[in-house]
Amino acid sequence: MYTLPKLPYDYKALEPVIDEETMKIHHDKHHQKYIDKLNDALDGHDDLKEKSVEELLQDFKNLPDEIKNAVRNHGGGHANHSLFWTILQAPSESNGPSGKIADLIDETFGSFADFKTKFTESAAGQFGSGWGWLTVSGGKLEISSTPNQDSPLVAGQTPILGVDVWEHAYYLKYQNKRPDYLENFFQVINWTEVNRRLEEVLA
Repeated sequence: MYTLPKLPYDYKALEPVIDEETMKIHHDKHHQKYIDKLNDALDGHDDLKEKSVEELLQDFKNLPDEIKNAVRNHGGGHANHSLFWTILQAPSESNGPSGKIADLIDETFGSFADFKTKFTESAAGQFGSGWGWLTVSGGKLEISSTPNQDSPLVAGQTPILGVDVWEHAYYLKYQNKRPDYLENFFQVINWTEVNRRLEEVLA
């Protein structure tokens, strides 16, 4: 059975960028629902329950057809949110990227400012609900977006930074102003965790 991961900080730790009420609803209600529905979908598939949700998504093409849609939607929702909580931290603790991630951002996108612009444009331009991503593929950084709860893992990419652009992630505070949410999102990125994930992929 998959279970809801505990937040590594208090619900109000990300204020004023992300408010306490949004965090409670997003984590306790939305994420929990994805987990519940994923567990329901895997009922009777005991062999698959032994896999991590990331392994399920990476092996998506080999899953039984009758559960593929549920794993894409609810497994993706579980994996995406599990990553999302870890790459956030209090605004007072957030600094810019350093180490390997800083070097690769400069090498790939020209500068951090150029990366921020491209990442924001990609996430803001995702039609409807979805996610904006920084992924690693073939040892290189890529910016992309996915609809709904689709995970880059299904496409063979490893996400190391993601921003949720479903309205439930920001609507209480930002209403329809997704660009404002994305601009402020950079104040709460835990670049130490992003760098750790990058180094893990490249190891």
